[in-house]
Amino acid sequence: MVEKAAVAPSRERIEFVRRLWPAQPRQLAQIQAEVRRWLASIGLTGATQDDVLLAVTEAASNSVDHAYPAATADDAVELIFWTEPDTVCIEIVDYGAWQTPAAKSEPGRGIPLMRRLMDSVLIHRGPTGTRVLLQRRLPEDPVGDEMATRLDRAGGNAGTRPLSRSR
Repeated sequence: MVEKAAVAPSRERIEFVRRLWPAQPRQLAQIQAEVRRWLASIGLTGATQDDVLLAVTEAASNSVDHAYPAATADDAVELIFWTEPDTVCIEIVDYGAWQTPAAKSEPGRGIPLMRRLMDSVLIHRGPTGTRVLLQRRLPEDPVGDEMATRLDRAGGNAGTRPLSRSR
């Protein structure tokens, strides 16, 4: 099921896309490809795109692994994508009941990773499922932001950008 509203490569308009996938591990590659297309449609590429894509993949993977440990054909992961004038927002929704796998002996790293990659991560678990809202400010200068991020990762731009993002 796909619902689309005007998706144009403009940061001035609010865009909205909603898509539902079966909650199966093999669907994660298709989710990644679709999110990459959504991000490219607003001109987001490079390291910022990679950060958002990794955070979304972690959230979707958590839905598959934790909401539906004994998945059925009816289980679903829903992604809702929209932009605000300077922010990209992606909500990942499942309709299962959060469960920690029995084989897991230490806490996962997915949520801390999402918090490092995104400007805002909101998680709501309830009786009807889990909703994860990820938000990331869009760079004013995508090329300059890409270069700064590469330098940060290489350790050559220390001190010019915040080490942690606000939540």
